[in-house]
Amino acid sequence: MTHRTIEILCVDDHAFLVDGLKAKFELEAGFKCIGRLPTAENLINEVERLRPHIVLLDIEMPGPDPFEAAADIRVRFPETKVVILSAYVRDHYISAAFKAGVWGYFCKSDDTDEIIQGIRKVSRGEFAFGPKVAERCRPTHGTRTSPGSVATIPKSKLDVLSKREQEVLRLIGRGLSRVEIAKSLSRSPKTVDGHRERIMSKLDIHSTAELVRFAIREGVSEV
Repeated sequence: MTHRTIEILCVDDHAFLVDGLKAKFELEAGFKCIGRLPTAENLINEVERLRPHIVLLDIEMPGPDPFEAAADIRVRFPETKVVILSAYVRDHYISAAFKAGVWGYFCKSDDTDEIIQGIRKVSRGEFAFGPKVAERCRPTHGTRTSPGSVATIPKSKLDVLSKREQEVLRLIGRGLSRVEIAKSLSRSPKTVDGHRERIMSKLDIHSTAELVRFAIREGVSEV
């Protein structure tokens, strides 16, 4: 049986990392780096031109929003699968990535062999993510389909929160008081207290200070 070569387009502004990945791909049977971009600026055009099987995409780069680019690829080029490779593993990034339609998410500090195996899984139509991402994900009953495949969509911890609870968490992370949050959301302080208690329960957090640290650490307050 003849196996196809997995053709990969690398999108990352760290040239040293891309050079290392390209060298690794060249040593792996069935892998080929067919292009590289420093930003997502011309990503859609390059995907249309090269038609890669995999787009290995960083999310902390200058230029266009990479999550929007990933969503665009999912719609316009369903045969191309996006895999995130980032130095940042935060719940709201994981959530945004999978909502955009990516098939994998790895941390740059993950073992290279794990990333390689993950790409192989994605090429077969399976979801794949590194150990640091897996620790933050939980299974769901939802599925995403592509030609010839069905896969389970993982979700991050933040997905257990309602949109209103996520908004309250964001404002808590910015240091707003319960009264300021209530005013911002046109709700009563008592209602805000209820949201905060539910957020803490769902995230298994036991103090407002810990909740603030969580929001800051995960970058929720930056959204």
